[in-house]
Amino acid sequence: MERPQAVPTVQVSNEHVVVTEWRFAPGAETGWHTHGHNYVVVPQTNGELLLETPEGQMIAPLVAGQSYARTVGVQHNVVNSSSHEVVFVEIEVL
Repeated sequence: MERPQAVPTVQVSNEHVVVTEWRFAPGAETGWHTHGHNYVVVPQTNGELLLETPEGQMIAPLVAGQSYARTVGVQHNVVNSSSHEVVFVEIEVL
C-alpha cells in the first residue's frame, strides 16, 4: 500500500518570512529531499516523526509548541509513524 504524502495546507509569506503549515496523516511522508534553506519547525500537535537519513534512522519526538531547527543540505525522508495526524508550522527566514 502506498503511503499518503505530507500536505502543505497553508502558506503565508512576505519579504521577510515564509510560513507553511504541514499536515501529516498517519503514515504520511515527505519523500527523500534535501533542504535548500534553513528553517524552524514548530509542532502544533504532539507526535513522533520518523526521520530517515542515508546513514540510518532515528525517531524525532515532537512536542507541541517547542521549536526545532532544520539545516540546509540535510538529505532525509520524514514519516509520521504515529496513529494520529501530526501538524506543524515551518518558518523560513528570508
